[in-house]
Amino acid sequence: MRKRGHRSRAVSGAVLAAALLAVTGCDATGGNSPGPEGTGAKARPSASPTPAWDSTPRSLAAVGDSITRGFDACSVLSDCPEVSWATGSDASVDSLAVRLLGRTGAAERSWNYAVTGARMADLPHQVARAVTRRPELVTVMIGANDACRATADEMTPVADFRADFEDAMDTLRDSLPKAQVFVASVPDLKRLWSEGRTNPLGKQVWKLGICPSMLADPDVLTTAATKRRETVQSRVEAYNDVLREVCAEDRHCRYDGDAVFDYRFGQAQLSQWDWFHPSVDGQARLAEIAYRIVSRRDA
Repeated sequence: MRKRGHRSRAVSGAVLAAALLAVTGCDATGGNSPGPEGTGAKARPSASPTPAWDSTPRSLAAVGDSITRGFDACSVLSDCPEVSWATGSDASVDSLAVRLLGRTGAAERSWNYAVTGARMADLPHQVARAVTRRPELVTVMIGANDACRATADEMTPVADFRADFEDAMDTLRDSLPKAQVFVASVPDLKRLWSEGRTNPLGKQVWKLGICPSMLADPDVLTTAATKRRETVQSRVEAYNDVLREVCAEDRHCRYDGDAVFDYRFGQAQLSQWDWFHPSVDGQARLAEIAYRIVSRRDA
């Protein structure tokens, strides 16, 4: 196991919210088989290994940021956990928890510890809270706020992002060595810019301070502005490389293969209040992606 490196960091506030003004037993096969021909002996049953991934976990805890809290999906400047892709109860979303556990099971055995405004540095603390429930599946979606800073220079360094994610995974494994982990990729922030900039209302809202590192001056196409957006996009891709690599080191972890990052969302999937967070429809699309990957039986 990696050496743990907890660091004391202040939990970030609701970064995006403050800027607005208006608006995740053994496989019992086998049995006795015939012995060598003519001996009449029976071969000793061979034990099947415990599968690394169980596509039907019986409980779920979600950690992450405002996306998993359903921020700005139902009303302005408010969390709306009932439409969360991970643990929500709203029928129009059909959350991962509802798909896996059923509506009653989701209400009783799924928990949402995500925090609006959270960055990767906050994940170890969230995981420490989540493990007290002893969930069989933990969903992770975090990283957008690490890239969405006032300037590109203020983005979380990749090395710190990796260290904090490893710290969170170690915190999980100290308490729950066999709990499964679904890790979602960081969304495509450059696509967010390209989609939202065609909407006049969206551009006005962005001026209030929504993800300035990517979304500031959305109509400016100078060399400097283009370079700034490319720098942010490259950092998001580097974060996703970290998520993939760290998850690959753990046999009970499944990364989404960049499915969230690659999803070609449109304006219907964006909040009508901030043109940044997922709408209810966007939350439903995230639930579909997560369920497809979590329920897949092959490793």
